[in-house]
Amino acid sequence: MRQPAASSQHPAASGRAANNKLQRPVAVHCNWPSVSLLAAGRWPPGADYLPAMETAAPDRVAAPPVPQPGDLDLLSINAVRILAMDAVQKADSGHPGTPMALAPIAYLLYTRYLKHDPADPDWPDRDRFVLSNGHACMLLYASLYLAGYALTLDDIKQFRQWGSKTPGHPEYRHTPGIEVTTGPLGQGIGNSVGMAIAEAHLAAVFNRPGHQLIDHHTYFICGDGDLMEGISNEAASFAGHFRLGKLIGFYDDNHITIDGSTDLTYSDDVGQRFAAYGWHVQHVADVNDLAVLGSAIEAAQSETARPSLIICRTHIGYGSPKQDSAKAHGEALGVEAIALTRKTLRWPWPEAFFVPPEAIANWRRAGDRGRIWHEEWQMRYAAYQSAHPEPAAEFDRRLRRVLPPGWDAGIPTFTAENGNVASRAASGIVLNAIAARTPELIGGSADLTPSNNTALAGVRNFSPEDFAGRYMHFGIREHGMGAMLNGMSVHGGLIPFGSTFLVFSDYMRPPIRLAALMRVPVIYVYTHDSIGLGEDGPTHQPIEQLTALRCIPNMTVIRPGDANEVAESWRVAIRHTDGPVALVFSRQKLAYIDRTRYGSAAGVARGAYVLADTPGGPPRVVLLASGSELSLIVEAQQRLALSGVRARVVSAPSLELFASQPPEYQATVLPPDVPRVAVEAAHPMSWYRWVGSTGVVIGLDRFGASAPFQRVYQDRGLTVEHVVEAATTAAGR
Repeated sequence: MRQPAASSQHPAASGRAANNKLQRPVAVHCNWPSVSLLAAGRWPPGADYLPAMETAAPDRVAAPPVPQPGDLDLLSINAVRILAMDAVQKADSGHPGTPMALAPIAYLLYTRYLKHDPADPDWPDRDRFVLSNGHACMLLYASLYLAGYALTLDDIKQFRQWGSKTPGHPEYRHTPGIEVTTGPLGQGIGNSVGMAIAEAHLAAVFNRPGHQLIDHHTYFICGDGDLMEGISNEAASFAGHFRLGKLIGFYDDNHITIDGSTDLTYSDDVGQRFAAYGWHVQHVADVNDLAVLGSAIEAAQSETARPSLIICRTHIGYGSPKQDSAKAHGEALGVEAIALTRKTLRWPWPEAFFVPPEAIANWRRAGDRGRIWHEEWQMRYAAYQSAHPEPAAEFDRRLRRVLPPGWDAGIPTFTAENGNVASRAASGIVLNAIAARTPELIGGSADLTPSNNTALAGVRNFSPEDFAGRYMHFGIREHGMGAMLNGMSVHGGLIPFGSTFLVFSDYMRPPIRLAALMRVPVIYVYTHDSIGLGEDGPTHQPIEQLTALRCIPNMTVIRPGDANEVAESWRVAIRHTDGPVALVFSRQKLAYIDRTRYGSAAGVARGAYVLADTPGGPPRVVLLASGSELSLIVEAQQRLALSGVRARVVSAPSLELFASQPPEYQATVLPPDVPRVAVEAAHPMSWYRWVGSTGVVIGLDRFGASAPFQRVYQDRGLTVEHVVEAATTAAGR
C-alpha cells in the first residue's frame, strides 16, 4: 500500500475500527422475512419490525448490521444509504438500491484508500475514481458531500432537479469530484482503462530516478449491466494485454437487473473471464466485511503487473424491505419502506437527510488525509522542478493545454508535384509533421494503421514493456477505443486520437456522444469516407455516417477537399479544445487545387469559404461541396462558364464550423438571394439548411455497390454532368 513520504503509517490507518466486520444482529439469530413479504411491506402482526426465526439466512437475503457502541464505520456507511434513499424519494426518481449496496466500498475508498483532496479535486496526481454504473450516482454525490467536496446538503436535496449539481447521472465538469460522465453502461470501464493508459504513459515520460511525479491509481465500480455490454470485453481485454497494473475495479455482484434476477440472462463466471484477460482477480464474499474488503484493496494496490478486479457480493437495497429485488433498482423505495429501513439499519433519526455530526466528522477526515497526500506531492513536484526544470516545464505546459511553440511549423504546403493524393495519404504526412513537434499527441488505429495512414515514423509503440511509446495499437476494438480516448482526454496531459474506417464510426457512437457531451478534445481519424472506396462494396461504403456525426451537438466534422485542406483541418483539430473533432478522409486520390488561382485553404477554419467566382458579375448560382466532390463542382463551374452561367464555388469542409460564424460572414459566402446546389457522396440531410427551400442537394439516399469507384459515382449520379444540369436549372429559375 502506498504511504505518504516521511510516514511509516498509511494516513488512513488511524481511526480504523478495531472490528472491521460489520456485525450481523446479535440479539436474534434469525432469517429475514421473505423477499416477497418485504417487497409487499407486510410485517407479521405483533412483531416489532423483525420476526425471529430459527433457519439460517439464505445467500440472497442478507441481514443488515447492528451498530455497536463506537462503531463509527457503520454509522458513516449507513449515512450514504440514508442520503441515497432520501434523495431518490424526494425526487421520486432515481436508483436507491445500488448506492445502498455499495456504500462500504465508497466509504473505504474515500476515507482510507483513495488519494484525493476535496479542497482541490483536480490536482494532477490524485487517484481517479469512476462509477461506470452511473445510475447509482447518489453513491458518488453522498460520498462527495460527506467527504467535504464543494457539494452541500441542499445540493443532495435537489437531486435530479433543474440546475442542480446532482443530475441523474454523473456529469463531467458539472459536479466537483466527478472525473467523467457515465451512465451508458460499460463506458466507465473503457474510460478507466484510458485514464490508466494516461497515468502509465505520463509516468514513463516524466518520472526520473528518485522523483516519482506521477504515481496514482484508477479505480472503477461496475455492475452486471456494464459487464454484459460488449465494450467491457474490449476494454478489459486491452487492459489485461497491456498489463495496466494501476487499474483497480470493483464488480458489484448483486444478482439483480431491472427485469429481475440475473439468472434470467447471465451466468458468466466473471472471475474466470477476467483471469483469462490477464487480470488479478479477488473475491469478497460480503462487501460489509471491511477487514476483508480493505485487504483486497491493499492486495490490488500491491499488484503492479496486472489490472485488478475485486468481485464483491452485495445486496441491492441493503437493509430495506425491497432488498434483493428489482423493486430496489430504479424507483423510490416509498415512505413506508424507508421508515422500515431506518429501523432495520438501527438509524434512530426519522428526519430525512439528517446525518449525525460524528459521521460527517469521520468522513471529513478524508480531507486531512488528502491534504497530507497533496502537500507531499507538492513537495515532490518542487524537488522535481529543481532537479529537472525542463521536463517540469513541459509537464506544466501539457496540463495547461498550451501547445508547444512551433508545433505546426512542419506542416507542409502541398504542390502540384505532391498534392494529387488521397486525403488519407496527405493526412499521414501532416500527422507525422505535427507529432514530431507535439509530444502530447498520442494515439493509433483499430487495426487499420496502413489503411488509415496513421503510423508515426520514429515513434515507439505503447506496449507493456514501453509505456512511454506514443503509437497505440488498439486492436479491433472501435467501441473500446472510443471510451479509452475519452479517459485519456479527461485525465489531462495528452491529446488523444484514434482511427478506423468511417463506416465503423457506428461501433463508436456511444463514446463519441459522451465526448461531445463532455466537450473533451478527442480527435477521430476516419478514412474510406464514401462510395469512393469502391470495390469493398456497400458494407464498407458510408452513406448516413456523415449526417449522423453532424447531428451530435458539440461535434465538429471536417471533410477536406484537397491536400492543403487536410493540412488546415489538422491545424483546426489540434487547436480545438471544446469538443471532439472527426477528420474524414478519402481512400481515392483527390485532385490538386492550385491555391494561386483559388481561395486559400486557411478558410477551412471558418467551415466554408469562397473557393472561386466566375468573372463578369455576381454569381447566378452557388455550388457547395465537401471532400472528394469539391473537384466535381470546380469542373462544373468551368463548364457552366462556357454556357454563360456564372457560378460560385464554395468549399464547405465543416458545416459545424460554418454554422458558428457570424451571420454577416455566412452571407458573404452564401448570398441570400442566389440559388444553391450542394454535392456530397453521402446522405443529403446535412445540407438542406444551407441550400434553402429552393436549393438542390445531390447526394445519396441509397447504398453503394461493389465496383471501381468511378463506375459507382456514375451510377449514383455524382457526376459533373449532373451538377451542371442541376445548376443550370437552378440559375434559370
